[in-house]
Amino acid sequence: MRKFSLRKRLQSFSYAWNGIRILFSEEHNSRIHVVAAVAVNVAGYWAKISPIEWAAIWICIGLVFATELINSALENLCDHISPEENERIGVVKDLAAAAVLIASAVSVIVGFFTIQSGMR
Repeated sequence: MRKFSLRKRLQSFSYAWNGIRILFSEEHNSRIHVVAAVAVNVAGYWAKISPIEWAAIWICIGLVFATELINSALENLCDHISPEENERIGVVKDLAAAAVLIASAVSVIVGFFTIQSGMR
């Protein structure tokens, strides 16, 4: 078992930040998610939503970005393993994309009801 190293722990953050940088520089859908997140935050501010509603919004935003990161990681891995057309790899990529779609759809529903609730 390796000894704990603060330097290695801090280095792991740099890897994570690099992953976020890659997401925004290479994945076009991540930019759409940013625009949606900004729009929801503006709407939430305008509607004066409650702290618990803000929590729901931010959990959804985090869920969408987390699933987009996992989807992108799987796509990159699949493309590395099988650069040629492969039906099974296609299924894996479609399933990962579906996870992002579901997270996004649920987030839209939560956002709609949260903003509606805040406007009352």
